[in-house]
This record gives sequence, C-alpha cells and structure tokens, in this order.
Amino acid sequence: MGRTYLVEEGVGQYLTELSTKVKPYVTGLLIGQCSPQRDYVIRAVRTPPKEQPQEESVGPPKLASLDEEWITTHASQVSRMLPGGLLVVGVFMVATPELAKDGQNALRKLIFSVEKSLSKRRLWKLAEEEVSDRAALQICSATKKVVCRTYDVQDPKSSAKPADWKYQSALTASWLALGCTVNVNIHIPLLATSPNHDLEKNTKNGLNRWSKQIEDSVFLINGQVKDEDTELLEGQKKLRGNTQPSTQFSDVKVLTQLCQGASARSTAMVQVCSGSINLRGAVKCRAYVHNNKPKVKEAIQALKRDIINTLSDRCEILFEDLILNEGPQKRNFEREYHVLPQRLFVPVAGSSVMLSDYKFGDEAAGEIQERFVEMLDQPVQAEDIHIAEDISTVDICPVTDSPSDTQQAQLTKATLLLKLQQNMGLVVAAAVAVLASIFSFNYFSD
Repeated sequence: MGRTYLVEEGVGQYLTELSTKVKPYVTGLLIGQCSPQRDYVIRAVRTPPKEQPQEESVGPPKLASLDEEWITTHASQVSRMLPGGLLVVGVFMVATPELAKDGQNALRKLIFSVEKSLSKRRLWKLAEEEVSDRAALQICSATKKVVCRTYDVQDPKSSAKPADWKYQSALTASWLALGCTVNVNIHIPLLATSPNHDLEKNTKNGLNRWSKQIEDSVFLINGQVKDEDTELLEGQKKLRGNTQPSTQFSDVKVLTQLCQGASARSTAMVQVCSGSINLRGAVKCRAYVHNNKPKVKEAIQALKRDIINTLSDRCEILFEDLILNEGPQKRNFEREYHVLPQRLFVPVAGSSVMLSDYKFGDEAAGEIQERFVEMLDQPVQAEDIHIAEDISTVDICPVTDSPSDTQQAQLTKATLLLKLQQNMGLVVAAAVAVLASIFSFNYFSD
C-alpha cells in the first residue's frame, strides 16, 4: 500500500493557476512534513524563472532542457527558509500532454538530485526509522489529471510506488509549535596545517562537533522531561474542529552536557593552531509538528534539527556574503569581526505555521519581501516581518605570535617526551606487578 499525502487546499488552487500559464512545462517543490502514518503538503513553490537570452526553438519542446542545477539550487535556498519540522517532501511538474510520457523519468531524476544536494548541507542524518519516500507529482495542463508517485531516496534503485493525493481545508490551522533560545559560545581552533582562507571548511567541522552535543542534549518541554514514545499532547486539551489559525505553543529548555559520560573514553591531543573562530550569541529556534497524535520524539527531533540548521545556515550565508564582497581568496590572515544574519519569521495566511529567513543589519524590508516572492512565490507585508533575536557574532582570531620552527620542534620534542614518560610508567607498573606476584608466590610456597 502506498503513502497518503494530505494536502492544503490552497496548494490545489496554486497548481491549478500554474496549469493555465504553463508553456510548455513548469517545475517546483513540495513543502511539508513526513510522519509514520501519513505525509503532509502545506505549500507548493514553482521554480523561479531563469533569466537567459531567448533562443528560437527548433522542433517540439523537450524535457531534456530541464535545468537540474537551477532547480537543486532553488531547493537549497528554500530549505534555509523552513523552520524545524518542515522540509522539501517532493517535486512537481505541470506539463502539456506531449511531455507527459517523459514526465515521471524527469521527476525521478529531480527527486534524487534535490535530496543529494540537501543532504550535503545537513549536519545530521536521517534516522533508520524515518520516512525516506519523496513525492513526484505530475499534472497535465490540459486535462488537469494528477498522478502522484513516490521514490525512496535512500535507495538509488528505487522504483515508483503509487500514492494517494487528498486535499484538506485548514490543514495546518492548529499545528503544534515548539520554541527555544539556545545560547551559543563555540570555540573552533584553526590548525596551522590548514590553509588560512579555508575558514568555511574549518567552521563546518567545528559545527559538526557541536551538533553532536545538541543531539545528546536533554530537552525540557514546558519544564518537564517527557518520555519519547508518549504523545506530545498527553494531558492537554486538543483543539478539535478548529478552522482558524490557533497555535499551541510549547516552551523548551535545552540542557547541554558539559562533559562526556563516565563510560565514554576521551583522548587529549596537542595540535599547533594558527588561530580560532568564535561563534557567540543567542539564537531563536522553532519547530512545528502535525496535530495527529504526534510523539514527543517527533517534536524534539524537529527542534534539534532546527537548532543545528539555523546556525549552520547563518554561517553559510555569511561566507557567501564575504565571497561576494571580498572575493574567494584572502591573503592576509588578520583578526576579523563579523555579525551573523538575524533570524526573522513571517506568518502564512490561514495557518499556524510561520516561515523563516535571515537578514543582515543593512538589509531593508524591501529586499526581504523580494526574496520571499522569488524563492517562495509569496508576497509579504513589511509589518508581517518579525525579527526574532539580537545579533550573534563571528570572531576570527589569528594567533598573535605564530610559533617558530624552533618552538614547534620543542613542542614536538616535549610531546614525545611526555609519551615516553607515559610508556615508561606503564613499563614500571608492569614490572612492579610481576615482582609482586613473584613475592606473593614465594611467600605462600614457604
């Protein structure tokens, strides 16, 4: 039996409007949430038109001209604007009858390309029990016929499976929201052996280590530790039959472990560093989950991923901005102080869900409005843009006095001596143990 997709009615209206304008086809993304029982689609977003010189086409149109790189880039940009719990759950194509035959093959290729692009950016991995099916929706612009199939993105050889596509009004009117503020103070050393300009790679490595701390953290929901397998709404009144947007909000506290557990072994390592990157600030995080008996595990997982994504995305945006303004190569490694983009939230009409974006201090509201239209095909009023937090910073510090070759040699010599002393200690301890056993044997023999 195939998967069932519950789809917001507004998505159907949006796709119908696109089908009247299509020449000869249009592609886009499906945004929603996956759950063990069923999946949800709350928005459809067309691929932005690409500005390019018009060429006279010879012969009938073909899907071979599909710009895969442009579509995957759009998916990466859109994923940054989604709070926790929301993701790209599939792709769609509205096409003329002449292109219907090749539509599913093109959609299959797009699904795997989009997932590959998105997974490269993630600092987390899909759990084994998670839903890995993604939707391929094909609509005929002439007959309006809808065909929905799914592919398992974890299996490159996956074949198409049929899926149900059902519209529902006020689908997200009473979804559940979780929010938290996470204080960030991350120190990332820059190894002397690393190229000075490779700050982005070093930052990502540091964030990878930090993300594991977040994964291992304890989450208090409204001041309580809840069992992962219990329902999130257990003991609370559920809003039934509600068609007006009404958010049930849970305040979450994140308790990060300061050190490893007693059972975990740690190894100290001495490394020569040329500087460090310091990330500091307080970041606002938010996640949404469906209201069909969601488990605590689903909610916490969605919020964890939002915490990890929001910091990773900001660093990506900052480095992209630096490359645009300063160029990809920077010769002098001097102290730099940067402000990370701030997070903002924008409401969705008729929904309790809010979408997200980031802005630098000098960005005007008009630029944010343009980005929402371009990326999400959604007009936004300036008064609906809510800045969620104060600024967070990135401090890139070089070592004031770089260690000379002599100093590095001394450090290496000291490290070797330390290891030699440790080994000598083991030898002495072993010798003492052997002597003790001999004396003990002689004593009892006498």
